[in-house]
Amino acid sequence: MVLPADRRDDLHTGAETSMSALALHTLIQTQRLLLRWARNPVTLLETLIIPCLLLIMLNTVIGGQIEKFTGDSALYGSVPMVALVAALSGAVAGGILLGRERDAGLLARFWVLPVHRASGLASRVLAEGCRIFVCALAVVLVGFLLGFRFHQGVAATIVFLFIPVLFGLAFATIVTAVAVFTAKATLVEGITILTSLMMFFSTGFVPLQAFPKWIQPVVHNQPMSVAVDSMRALAYDGTLARPLTLTFAWSLGAIVLFAVPAAIGYRRASRR
Repeated sequence: MVLPADRRDDLHTGAETSMSALALHTLIQTQRLLLRWARNPVTLLETLIIPCLLLIMLNTVIGGQIEKFTGDSALYGSVPMVALVAALSGAVAGGILLGRERDAGLLARFWVLPVHRASGLASRVLAEGCRIFVCALAVVLVGFLLGFRFHQGVAATIVFLFIPVLFGLAFATIVTAVAVFTAKATLVEGITILTSLMMFFSTGFVPLQAFPKWIQPVVHNQPMSVAVDSMRALAYDGTLARPLTLTFAWSLGAIVLFAVPAAIGYRRASRR
């Protein structure tokens, strides 16, 4: 039996509000999410296996042609792009699981437990960050086996790995806002169409000069392209200031714009 929202609030008199409780409950729920994702074959397939296979396929099919066209290894574009695609794919999978937990009443059950109410959303952010970082490491490892190398030092390597996390968390914020406000998982899954377009029309897929001139400004400035360009510059060579600034602008802008709707929607979904 599911109680009305106001009745559940009455029962929730033991809710924790301290910072120590927030930290503890966030860690516990983060562990729960990571274990659930690790045991979900679809999530593992979409976030880890498919991106690594995609990188191998791209390097095998078009890597040589791109190297002939540019004179540089195609891995310095494809490795960043695939790391970003893995982050976006995992965010969509996480949004679908969130919708299922809402429909199954799991979020409502957590709402009446004596836990810090902010820990639910905070744990999803932390779990997403951990998942994206692991996926980025996996993609970089496969790229390393194919010939990818870091040439700009340790600090640049750390920033390189941080960009997919920031980019993925921004996209996860958008997906969360969509997932908690709609009852249809197909709407969340439809976001994959957008991610596919971003991938194929990015500078990580083929060099900017290979696109028709009329679409080059769009490709050059879209979120995935500027992130790829930033990661290429951090790993190999190229202009860093402009793409890195745009990457932070796109990512932080999405977080600021969708964080409040995501929090409100998560709270409303938990009180159903």
